[in-house]
Amino acid sequence: MRSPNALNLSLAPLRRPHRVRALAAPDHAPEWKSWLEELGFLPGEHVSVLSHALPGRDPLVVRVGQSTYALRRAEAACVLLHEAGDEPGKGASHA
Repeated sequence: MRSPNALNLSLAPLRRPHRVRALAAPDHAPEWKSWLEELGFLPGEHVSVLSHALPGRDPLVVRVGQSTYALRRAEAACVLLHEAGDEPGKGASHA
């Protein structure tokens, strides 16, 4: 189960680059995980929110890799992101 405070794609600021950390489908729609994987939402992939519809900010226009999709906010919430400075290969080096 994901933490309610975890950064996910539905909460990401516009046009800020992130990387996918993991996918976490809701209990009522477990098939969303495999569907998002098929679209390219895989751990380590670059992702950003390009825009969102008005009113209500749903759906979101998101880019993953070189592809652009419209996702409902609930679907985007399944895409967990690395926090700034929490990406693999970043942060303090260990000697």
